[in-house]
Amino acid sequence: MEKIGLVLEGGGMRTAYTAGVLEYFAERELYLPYTIGVSAGACIAASYLSRQRGRNKVVNIDWVSDPRYLSWKNWVKNRQLFGMDFIFDEIPNSLVPFDFDTFAASSEELVVGMTDCATGETVYRYKNAPGFDALRALRASSSLPFIAPIVEYDGRPMLDGGISDPIPLRQAERDGCVRNILVLTRNEGYRKSPNRFPWLVRASYGKYPDFVKTMLRRHEVYNETLSYIDRQEREGAAFVIRPSVPLEVGRMERNPAKLQALYDRGWEDAKALLPSLREWMARTDGE
Repeated sequence: MEKIGLVLEGGGMRTAYTAGVLEYFAERELYLPYTIGVSAGACIAASYLSRQRGRNKVVNIDWVSDPRYLSWKNWVKNRQLFGMDFIFDEIPNSLVPFDFDTFAASSEELVVGMTDCATGETVYRYKNAPGFDALRALRASSSLPFIAPIVEYDGRPMLDGGISDPIPLRQAERDGCVRNILVLTRNEGYRKSPNRFPWLVRASYGKYPDFVKTMLRRHEVYNETLSYIDRQEREGAAFVIRPSVPLEVGRMERNPAKLQALYDRGWEDAKALLPSLREWMARTDGE
């Protein structure tokens, strides 16, 4: 049987949609042998693979109104809108404990993509490989330029994985996944526009010229990847799940009601698509 992967886009608080999709998958005991994600998509995947039903909702909706999670107060105090210490230390280690043991023991692979500032290239780290540091990898992959500090991983300066590989389908294919389920966080037809402030990118990250190039080409990579996904979907190599109604949630949304609605939409979309997904997964080579 072909190896089927699960590919998760990032998108900040828009991944409330992904959380809803994966919550439905968990309810149906639907797990894939391989999952790859970047940024907040990878974070959602971690709680899914740790079998902690409902945890993504608690962390990403119930706690979002706390100023320690996301606020201008964080910016004034630490020059980061998201409270990275709060999200990647206090929450998983104390407030909403993450089940590290179940996560580590699960047979499924999780691949976390992050962007190396020195090279501008994507670095992928694997849950089942020796030395994997889950919280540091997720934090590095989720550290957005301008609003979060650079994170060192394996001695290398890292930022958000979505900068260099926004939807890591091709990496899943390189890792042997012949067919892939994708959970996207933008409506069908969306295309990314060029960076409106290239001078700010150069001024802020000028010591990393290759990273600057990657940042300024991000829209090209994103849009080309979407075109590739469309082709793979037409050929039966990809099954795409994306919001079925227009988004009303931004990357830094703090309204719990809007986030809950998006989470519910993800759950409902997954439920509606499950029969066709099951049929797609059951296909054999050559069909």
